Amino acid sequence: MRCLVIDDEQLVRELLEDTIRQIPFLDLITSCKNALEANAVLQTQSIDLIFLDIQMPRLSGFEFLQSLGKPPLVILVTAYEQYALEGYSLQVVDYLVKPFRFERFLKACNRAYELFRLQQGPVSVPAQEPADFFVPVEYTQVKIEVSDITYIEGLGDYIKINISSVPKPVLTRMSIKAMEEKLPESAFVRTHKSYLVALRKITAVKRDFVCIGEKEIPVGEFYKENINRILNRPGGH
Repeated sequence: MRCLVIDDEQLVRELLEDTIRQIPFLDLITSCKNALEANAVLQTQSIDLIFLDIQMPRLSGFEFLQSLGKPPLVILVTAYEQYALEGYSLQVVDYLVKPFRFERFLKACNRAYELFRLQQGPVSVPAQEPADFFVPVEYTQVKIEVSDITYIEGLGDYIKINISSVPKPVLTRMSIKAMEEKLPESAFVRTHKSYLVALRKITAVKRDFVCIGEKEIPVGEFYKENINRILNRPGGH
């Protein structure tokens, strides 16, 4: 969190600066001796958290806070207990009375950090591409690129892996169940006891078939619910 200290007392500013530097998730940008200096900083810097004194010359901490349209998170740091109620009415994160203990300061910062993370919303994690793998074909290990698979057909103890980049399917000794467990569930759908289909390759859905181009792949009665879920979820497949 990018932090700003505002206090008219140099010793207090230095104490806050030193304490902030001890907390890993805080990044002190600068400190100011009055609200006017701080206002200039806010015009040019992105600030997430302000440590704000209340009694300052020309413009008090409260007046400064009320002048901001969308203030950052604020922790009030003051020598006066009597302003606590007014401080919380301005929706400050916490109210620290000087002199404060490090443990109390850390508690206020942890509270601010939790609120900051909530404001950021959920973290978007980039979808990872499924890992490619090798399968045995006679006496050779053949690399299968998952993004190239169109569909897989089960043939008892063997499967045929149909790949878009080559005309001939790869035949390997493996059950379709074992292959289904190897592939990402979000990218493939079981349409039949003998067929596993790449969702991104499906071009059409019929009553008893799914299509990849002109190729019709059967949909077994037991697996029709899988197809219905695909059709009904947001964005289709």
